[in-house]
Amino acid sequence: MKLEVQSLRGGYGGKLVLDGVEFTVRTGSIVTLLGANGCGKSTLLKIIGRILHPKSGSVLLDGKAVNRIKTGELARKLAILPQLHHASGELSVEELVAFGRFPHRGMRLTASVRDREIIDRSIRMTRLEALRKRPLVTLSGGERQRAWVAMTLAQEPKVLLLDEPTTFLDVCCQFEIIDVVRHLNRQYGVTVVMVLHDLNLAASCSDELILMKDHKIHCAGPPASVITRRNLREVFEIEAKITVSEEGIPYCIATGSARGEVQ
Repeated sequence: MKLEVQSLRGGYGGKLVLDGVEFTVRTGSIVTLLGANGCGKSTLLKIIGRILHPKSGSVLLDGKAVNRIKTGELARKLAILPQLHHASGELSVEELVAFGRFPHRGMRLTASVRDREIIDRSIRMTRLEALRKRPLVTLSGGERQRAWVAMTLAQEPKVLLLDEPTTFLDVCCQFEIIDVVRHLNRQYGVTVVMVLHDLNLAASCSDELILMKDHKIHCAGPPASVITRRNLREVFEIEAKITVSEEGIPYCIATGSARGEVQ
């Protein structure tokens, strides 16, 4: 499902956080938003997911403005997992994942055979089979995050929005979450837009990167064209060494601050 962001301006109250943001996400691709704190990444994701209303501009799904799509219909097409999410700790993993089927159940009060199949598949994809009856409160941070991802998978979205899904997780858990996202994208063709802070993780899993600065898009494109010493100096104010893997993936090692040196 094609996603288009057109001339988007948005923020909170009188504070402008996004100013003229435009880009297109190709159907079936993984696009990651990168940038320093406060540049507007999370705000952009919330506007795309219709959690916030833009001051001007539009977001289109296959040519149709999201603000003109009925809520139930939109929930069957697009799922968003915000950076902060809450649920009763007494809920089990299975109960949380089942919430993802609500947009598909309509007036039905009980889960159908199809609902159960999708819930089971989502739990299996996130490797939570052994934990499906466990209350959320008993899980580790990585296990809880996988449960929330499983809930969004159960929604069967065509577009998945993820706001910092790996934050506060150890390195192994970060790779597990990204592996699930990549599997969902490659096997089921789900279009993914996410916010990450780890530049190397983003470069390794994304088809395109969007680098943001001062509430605008600084540059966008394949990882090799975005992860450059100049871009990292201008956006993050760091000096870095860049190496490229045999697969053409750029990896950076920060070597120091460039603050005060950016021209």
